[in-house]
Amino acid sequence: MRNISFGLKKLRKATLVVAALSFLTVNVSKAQDVVEGRTLFKSKCASCHALDAPNAGPALTPKMNERDESFLIPWIRNNQALIASGNAQAIEASKYSPSEMTAFPTLTDDQIKNIIAYAKEGEPKPAVVPGAEVKDEGVSGLSIAGVIAIIVLSIVVLVVLGRAVKMLERLILEKQGIAVEEESVSFATGVKGLFKNKKFVFFTVLCLVIVLGSFGWMGMWNTGVHTGYQPTQPIKFSHELHAGINQIDCQYCHTGAFKSKNSTIPSLNVCMNCHKNVQARTDDGLISPEIQKIYNALGYNPETQTYDKTKEKPIEWVRVHNLPDFAYFNHSQHVVVGEEAIRKEAGLNPKDPVCFACHGPVNTMEEVYQYSPLTMKWCINCHREADISNKKNDAFYANVIAAHEKIKKGEKITPALLGGLECGKCHY
Repeated sequence: MRNISFGLKKLRKATLVVAALSFLTVNVSKAQDVVEGRTLFKSKCASCHALDAPNAGPALTPKMNERDESFLIPWIRNNQALIASGNAQAIEASKYSPSEMTAFPTLTDDQIKNIIAYAKEGEPKPAVVPGAEVKDEGVSGLSIAGVIAIIVLSIVVLVVLGRAVKMLERLILEKQGIAVEEESVSFATGVKGLFKNKKFVFFTVLCLVIVLGSFGWMGMWNTGVHTGYQPTQPIKFSHELHAGINQIDCQYCHTGAFKSKNSTIPSLNVCMNCHKNVQARTDDGLISPEIQKIYNALGYNPETQTYDKTKEKPIEWVRVHNLPDFAYFNHSQHVVVGEEAIRKEAGLNPKDPVCFACHGPVNTMEEVYQYSPLTMKWCINCHREADISNKKNDAFYANVIAAHEKIKKGEKITPALLGGLECGKCHY
């Protein structure tokens, strides 16, 4: 018996050790930043590698799962040095392709581990900007099932109570010496009896009114709210590639956001600043189909580098963020005047554009979608919470303060002093 007890204690200790090691291993693997790994992969590895298919280099996911980090880290940093050292795995890996793999000596161990983590796990979940409203997924199936279960349970309780009342009535009558005939109750008779019961009918109608009213209220509340709307665009423009990996400033393309009510759709001439030379040709030497669409819209011939105006046609972009006609929103007032307050309210990083506060992490979106609800409640909440106390040196707020000082002194105040001559006050 003592031996059995001793054996059980040893087994328990071993189990605890294994559990602790497993917990640590899971935590270490989760500690890697897969989002940063994805960015590094796109900028440094994607030209030669894909995750699940061979390219100029092998498919990375199976290779990363086959090798240990102790080999992968020095291999990615400087593969030629590892081959020259006589490492057997490195010599074997070098036989895959005759072209020499690029060395990345500036990458740190953590950055390489992030790339490895991304290659093993695949696409990470989209990042959420702090302070942004969570996307409403509607009524969950569990909630609906719960409501139905409560209604069914209530009906069962009513039926049981009804039967109990009848049984008590029969017992009272029998005690008083009154003979009670047994009734043969069929299913159809029981159902018919339920619908003759006024309390049951009232309860059923009340439940239907509550359920239908709730669904109708939720449906009306979400009317016109298009959070998550992601239409198919005529050109597959990747904001992740341009704004994320290549770090092109939002206002390089959307020039109107800084000085106008509208952020403006960039003209194709802006695209041609880069894509006259950047053509992303395939292995067959063909221009990328998406870039070719830009050339077709401009009537541009990349071989002769000439334009044919007779072939020009506009790109029919599909609008993603669409406010009602009665809502007035000025991009410049928010991007320029309110930038500091909006950044603080949304909890943005100093390097993030202020655009992220409303449009979400555009630099991680392969295709842009509506990130925020853009409802009146959402806008009003921001206007209630945003702190503009330190905006005394701003020209807009300086005019407001000057107007208040004139009011205190009893001087004349005109609409022009408060921006009443701006075109947008009358012309939407």
